[in-house]
Amino acid sequence: MIKKGIWLGTVTGLLLGIVLWFIEYTTGVKVYSLLLNIDFVPVIGDIEWPIWMEWFFHLTISWAIAIIYLAWIRFQSDGGKNARWSTALLLSVVAALTYFPLTDLAIKETPALDDTVAILYWFIGHIVYAVALVKLDEWT
Repeated sequence: MIKKGIWLGTVTGLLLGIVLWFIEYTTGVKVYSLLLNIDFVPVIGDIEWPIWMEWFFHLTISWAIAIIYLAWIRFQSDGGKNARWSTALLLSVVAALTYFPLTDLAIKETPALDDTVAILYWFIGHIVYAVALVKLDEWT
């Protein structure tokens, strides 16, 4: 389960990052910057990390989400289609709701708390994450 969770978390985390990077690149809305931003975290936020370390931090969260998803499906549900979709969507919506504290805590430039376009892009990215999580789980 851990190995599969790391694999699922890596693929879905990369997909989320690529989607948000593309959105930021094409629109200028800083949702990708928000995804990788850790400048507000005590001690590690003071370090100028290379991009691959920022991605590592992001993927660590994605691994945790994927492992929680798999554990919930395995131990707390019948593992059916409805359980997979509801679990993935719930975890993704919870992750998407981090938009508000991440934006509020950020030191470097990120979207405004009330930027509805940025919020929409952020939630779209996280819904893509949920869909990919379920589909990849079904295919493996």
